[in-house]
Amino acid sequence: HRRFDYRPKTDPYCQARYTFCPTGSAIPVMKEEDVIEVYRLQAPVWEFKYGDLLGHLKIMHDAVGFRSSLTGKNYTMEWYELFQLGNCTFPHLRPGMDAPFWCNQGAACFYEGIDDAHWKENGTLVLVTTISGTMFNEMAKWVKYDNETGIYYETWTVQASPDKRSIVWFDSYECSKFILRTYQKLADLGAVFKKIQTNYTSIILFSGEPIYLGNETSIFGPLGNKTLAAAIRDFYYPFKPHRTVREFFVDLLKIIDRVILHHQFYLFYNLEYWFLPMKFPYLKIIYEEVPLPIGSKTSFGV
Repeated sequence: HRRFDYRPKTDPYCQARYTFCPTGSAIPVMKEEDVIEVYRLQAPVWEFKYGDLLGHLKIMHDAVGFRSSLTGKNYTMEWYELFQLGNCTFPHLRPGMDAPFWCNQGAACFYEGIDDAHWKENGTLVLVTTISGTMFNEMAKWVKYDNETGIYYETWTVQASPDKRSIVWFDSYECSKFILRTYQKLADLGAVFKKIQTNYTSIILFSGEPIYLGNETSIFGPLGNKTLAAAIRDFYYPFKPHRTVREFFVDLLKIIDRVILHHQFYLFYNLEYWFLPMKFPYLKIIYEEVPLPIGSKTSFGV
C-alpha cells in the first residue's frame, strides 16, 4: 500500500451518513512517568445500528484503548472510512464525468473515553500491555505521520488461493491494519504484550495474476482507452446504492454473472486500475489469528 506526501482535501460531493469522528480531539502529551494501560477493542461492524448481526459473520471493527494511571482518563483510537464503507469499496458514476469518482479516504480518530458497553456487549475489551508516558508520546508522533501519508481505505485483500502460504497480490488497508501497525510500533518502542489470542477480519478476493490497466488519465483521459473505460464503468454500475428491493436483486444477478460466471473484477488500488481474473471460491470472509507482536527494542522501564 503506497504512502503519499500529503492528504488531499475531500470533495464536497463526498457525503457521510454518519459524521466521521464526531467527538475527536488532539492526542494529549502524557507525563513521562505515567503508566498507561493499552486495551484491545473489537466489536461487530455497525454494532451501534445492527447489534451483533455482523458479529455472527465475524465482520469486526478494531480499535485500541488507553488508560492513564496518573489522571484516570480513558481514550479510544481507531482508523476508519471518512464516508462509510460502501464509498471506499465502490465509486460513484457521476453524470458528465467519464472516470468513476471515489470517496475512499480513511483516517485515524482519537477521542476521550472508552464506551465500555459498545465494546464489551458483543465484542472485546481486554488489557494487552502497559506502556510509559514516553512511549505513548512517541507513538503519537508516529500516528500523525501514519495518518498524513496512509490516506486511502482499501477493503479487499486479493490473493491467489485460500492456502495460508498463497501469494497475496494486494493487501487491504483498513481498521485492523492500523491497529496492527500501532501494536507493532509500541512493540518496537519496548512494549511487552500479553500472550493472548487476537483475531481479525479479512475480506478476500481470489484471483489469478492481476493485469495492470492504467490510471485515471491513461484510461479515461482524452487519449484514453474508450473500450476499457466503458467496461470499467459498466462493471461498477450494479454496485450503486439501490432504491428498491427489485433493483437490488437485478443488479445482484449482474454482479454474479460478471464476477463468478465470467471471472471478472476491476480493482482500484493506489489510484490505479487492475483487472482480476477471478478464481473459485471468488470471495471469502475470514476471521484469522494474527499474534500480538514481539518488540525489537528494550523496554522503557514499565
